[in-house]
Amino acid sequence: MKDKLLEVSAIKDGTVIDHIPADSLFKVISILRLEKNDGMITFGTNLESKKLGKKAIIKLSGIFFKDKDINRIALIAPEAKLNIIRNYNVIEKKVVEVPDEINGIAKCVNPVCITNHEKIPTKFIVVDKRDIALRCIYCEKITDKEHIEII
Repeated sequence: MKDKLLEVSAIKDGTVIDHIPADSLFKVISILRLEKNDGMITFGTNLESKKLGKKAIIKLSGIFFKDKDINRIALIAPEAKLNIIRNYNVIEKKVVEVPDEINGIAKCVNPVCITNHEKIPTKFIVVDKRDIALRCIYCEKITDKEHIEII
């Protein structure tokens, strides 16, 4: 039997974002603006995953996310899981879920959309939760996962 090896060290209090597709790690770091954080952040990529093949993980000491941030994660890594850690123990597990509506998080891809010219918050209806596709309520343009720009 193969010995189990902890590939990334434990944190005392904070959040672990697990099951991020390996190719989405740096997008998640960017949309959460983690480069501006001065707390301890540990991340790993290309870790083995039975479900994803290769996955990434982010451990954030002392950081707990609001729903709006969780929705940002869902747009980039809809299969991600959040583990809330207190005193080295997982006290809560959250499955990241793509909501039915996305408000003020993503930019419309349509260059002539009113949201790109006026101070109007973006609003999208999610038309495909699995592959991520958003329909702008103002111009009806569909934004797919490859073209989502988080604001």
